[in-house]
Amino acid sequence: MVGGILAKKLGMTRIFAEDGNVVPVTVLEAGPCTVVQKKTVEKDGYNAVQLGFMPKKKSRVPKPLLGHFEKAGTPCFYHLREFKVSNIEAVEVGQQVTVEEFQPGDVVDVTGTSKGRGFAGVIKRHGFKRGPETHGSRNHRRPKSIGCCTFPGRVIKGKRMPGHMGNKRVTIKNLKVVDVRPEHNLILVKGAVPGSRNSLVIIKKVG
Repeated sequence: MVGGILAKKLGMTRIFAEDGNVVPVTVLEAGPCTVVQKKTVEKDGYNAVQLGFMPKKKSRVPKPLLGHFEKAGTPCFYHLREFKVSNIEAVEVGQQVTVEEFQPGDVVDVTGTSKGRGFAGVIKRHGFKRGPETHGSRNHRRPKSIGCCTFPGRVIKGKRMPGHMGNKRVTIKNLKVVDVRPEHNLILVKGAVPGSRNSLVIIKKVG
């Protein structure tokens, strides 16, 4: 109905398919999520629902956000995210969104924040080749020349250079749902998804 859900990455493991092949999967604890707000074309310019995930104590919620939850009549949550929906009339505030909306064989896009690697050089960050290690070379892991000729005579924007690596929003598309376990709120997705353990990920159904 909503076409998406918020989840927590628990880690990776493997399961055996019916033909005996080993399938690497990522285990995601998805939901249950609560609809906190409905956004409509008439009022907001688009149709969407705001989902809350992971209950939070009222004493830990800022007052403006606390008023938002009290107006909706829902518990407080750590995470709030929006999902576009085509039929906004079929969704009500306070409604629960669970893993039962997904079935094995579904194709999903998973969005998360990649692991931060700190400051990294061009070899680790961009996969550059290293320089010679012998014959008096002093240029082993440096990026070599980064400039241009007389024209344009400057370093162009977007040049691959050392810098902060990771800690970015990453989306892995067209991942297959291998198994759904509603009794434990778990979705098993084939392959790896971005983020560290216990990090927030967004699952969106394709099509």
